[in-house]
Amino acid sequence: MSFSTLGLAPSLINAVAEIGYTEPTAIQTAAIPAALRGEDVLGAAQTGSGKTAAFALPMLHALLARKGGPRALHGLVLVPTRELAAQVGEAIRKLVQHLPEPVKVSILFGGVSINPQMMALRGGADIVVATPGRLLDLIDHNALSISSASMLVLDEADRLLDLGFSEEINRVLALLPAKRQNLFFSATFPPAVQALAGKMLDKPARIEVASAPEHEPDIQQRAILVDESRRLQLLKHLIKENKWSRVLVFVATKYASEHVADKLRRNGVRAEAFHGDFSQGARTEVLADFKASRMHVLVATDIAARGIDIVELPVVVNFDLPRSPAEYTHRIGRTGRAGASGIAVSFVTAATEPHFRLIENRQKVRVPRERIMGFEPAEQAPVAGSVTDTVNGGIKGKRKSKKDKLREATAVAE
Repeated sequence: MSFSTLGLAPSLINAVAEIGYTEPTAIQTAAIPAALRGEDVLGAAQTGSGKTAAFALPMLHALLARKGGPRALHGLVLVPTRELAAQVGEAIRKLVQHLPEPVKVSILFGGVSINPQMMALRGGADIVVATPGRLLDLIDHNALSISSASMLVLDEADRLLDLGFSEEINRVLALLPAKRQNLFFSATFPPAVQALAGKMLDKPARIEVASAPEHEPDIQQRAILVDESRRLQLLKHLIKENKWSRVLVFVATKYASEHVADKLRRNGVRAEAFHGDFSQGARTEVLADFKASRMHVLVATDIAARGIDIVELPVVVNFDLPRSPAEYTHRIGRTGRAGASGIAVSFVTAATEPHFRLIENRQKVRVPRERIMGFEPAEQAPVAGSVTDTVNGGIKGKRKSKKDKLREATAVAE
């Protein structure tokens, strides 16, 4: 299969060739012809599988066919994070650089001044890639109208809803023309997204390539049993022992991001935090340093699980387990991208063992539990049906000894 067999305009075929695309991925092969026929599309594929080109190429094909009149918005792409907006927008800009006609792509997201974005929208835009909140801000400032958009894309649709964008999405939908083409793309489609798709999509082409074995990323999953208080020491040990060049560490909170990064720096590891309180400039700078290997460890909240494409990232560590199995998929999908192999390590404590079993069940995988010498856990996971000591708490016969408590206190102090 080649791009020339998908029905794309010759100028687009030349553009993908000049960029260096040799043949379409599975999601592109299935989605592009359906989108070119004007069908709505519900596409599920693993991260790093080429979803952006799967909707960008049909969008540009339709835009080139109608070019010639005054500029009016043709395509709107909604994404959940600033990083994904920048990534998707730049990927589309890279394509249009090789087209014979000028195509204006605007990238809109919060965390930066709104004024430059308002200035950039003067004269309109052909394609807009935006986070919902900033898009609505610009509409409220009369800097943009979306009433002419003929194609709407929701990229990482599950994340858009998970982050609480449903109200903003409904406001955007009310401003769009009723007659339009809708394309939903994501790695997972939980019930909330399926319900939204059922309301918005008209007899969509349903495409799923995520479960095909030949398209699964080459990711070695590991689960290491460890006491909660010794996770930081274990992380430092693994980084040193395995000589990991770059590690993306996921934690649950902004505080944990700062705390773990600070502890690593004090132990001679070049590490930085990464979370939602960073300004856009700071986020861009930290990511640039990490991608260029000027730091070894990036300690991030789930803001980094979507929209960050780091070439040849060897290791992802779940210091804290994710809230949901879907989030687990997106976290570990930061490694093993574009045909490369990767390692995904999860720290499993006695308290989080039941949650990790749930993740395994939903993923239909079983990850063998490991114990690292010198970090063997003293705590034990609760056993279903065990008798609980209601006075002292915990499971009878399995409470921590004074020696265990002293060891944990010492580890925390370090």
